[in-house]
Amino acid sequence: MKAILKTLAETLHRADPSVDFAFRFWDGDEVRFGKHPRFTLHFRSEASGRSLMAQRFFGFGEAYTSGEIEVEGDLRELLRLGLNINFDNLVPGFLDTIRGIRAYLKTRGTPGGAKKNIAHHYDRGDEFYRLYLDETLTYSCAYFKDLAEPLEQAQLNKYDHIARKLMLKPGERLLDIGCGWGGMLIHAARNYGITGVGNTLSENQCRYATRKLKELGLDRQVSVVLKDYRSLKGEFDKFVSIGMFEHVGREYIPAFMKKVASLLRKGGLGLLHTIGFERVLKGKSWHETYIFPGNYIPRIDEVLHQMGRVGFSTIDVENLRLHYAYTLDRWIENYERNEEKIRRMFGDAFARMWKLYLYSSSAGFKYGDNRVFQFLFSNGLNNDLPITREFVYSDDDR
Repeated sequence: MKAILKTLAETLHRADPSVDFAFRFWDGDEVRFGKHPRFTLHFRSEASGRSLMAQRFFGFGEAYTSGEIEVEGDLRELLRLGLNINFDNLVPGFLDTIRGIRAYLKTRGTPGGAKKNIAHHYDRGDEFYRLYLDETLTYSCAYFKDLAEPLEQAQLNKYDHIARKLMLKPGERLLDIGCGWGGMLIHAARNYGITGVGNTLSENQCRYATRKLKELGLDRQVSVVLKDYRSLKGEFDKFVSIGMFEHVGREYIPAFMKKVASLLRKGGLGLLHTIGFERVLKGKSWHETYIFPGNYIPRIDEVLHQMGRVGFSTIDVENLRLHYAYTLDRWIENYERNEEKIRRMFGDAFARMWKLYLYSSSAGFKYGDNRVFQFLFSNGLNNDLPITREFVYSDDDR
C-alpha cells in the first residue's frame, strides 16, 4: 500500500512540480518533494491509505472526518493538486455504484424525503450558521464588486443584481422558492416595494424569517411559509430561486419547472440561481452523502432543456465564476475563527467534516468543474424588455 501511495505522491508532484509537499505514513516513513512543504498528508493507518485509493475523495473525506488522515499546512493546495489530476472523476467502481443506488433510494426528493434532506443540513440552529455566514444569514454565492468589501455587502449586491435582472417594481408579487432565512424577500420588499411569498422546508429558517419580517415591519408585505414547493398556489409577477434547485433531484426537475410555470403569470420574469456543471460527472460524491443528501447538481443543458419544455423563453445566462469561491473563502475565515466553538457544539468529527466541505467546495469553484449560473427567463415570449443589458449594469460602479 505504501508503494501505491508513493506513486500517487509522484503523480501529484508531476501535476505541479512548483509545489513542495510531503506524505507521511503510519510507520513514520516519509516521502518529500522540495525542502519546504506547503502541506503534509499524514496517513495515521494503512487502512486510511486503502480507503483513499479505493474510494478516492469519498474515502479521503471519511478518513479525514474520523481523524485517520491529517493534513498539516495548506489544505487548499492539497485539494488543488487533487483536482489537477482529476482523481475523483475516474470511472466509478462497484462500490460507487452500490453506494449511489442506496443513497438514491434513501434520499429521493419526494415531499417527505425532501423535508428530511433539508433538515439534515439546515436545521442545525441559527447560532451555528451565524458563526460563519454574514449578518443577513445568506447561504449562497455572493456578488463582489470589490474584493475588499465586506461579505454582507457582497450578499446585498447579489440580491440587487437579481432584483435588477427581474426589473422588480412596487406592488409586484414575487415568489421565492427556497427562500432560506428570507434575505432576498427582505431586500426586495425594502428597496423595491414588492409583495410576495417565500417557502422553505426548514422549520429553523421559517421561524427566523417570520420573526425577522415582523421585526422589520415587513410582515404585511411578504410572508414565509413552511411548505414543499409542489403545494404552493397563486399567481405571481416575478419568480426567484437562489440555491434551492440543487435540492430538487434529477427526476423531479420536470415537475419543478412545470410547477413554476403554473405559478408565474404569462410574460412574467423568473430567475433561477443554481450551482451547475457543463459536463457529466461520474460517481456518488462525499458531499451528497454527508453534507447535502438528495443533492443533484444539474448540467446547464439539462436546465435549458427543461425550461424549454414548459415554454419558458431564456433571456440571459450568467456564470458567476469565481464569486462563489470568494464567498466560500470568507465563510472559511469565519469558520476557522470559531472552529473550537463549533467543535464544542457538535464534536470533533463534525467540525472536521464541515471544514472539509467548505474547503473542497472553494477548491471546486477555483480549480474544478463547479459553476454557479443565473438563468433569467420569461414565461412565454416577452418582447417588452430592454434590448441590451444596460438595465442591469448601467448604475454599477465598475
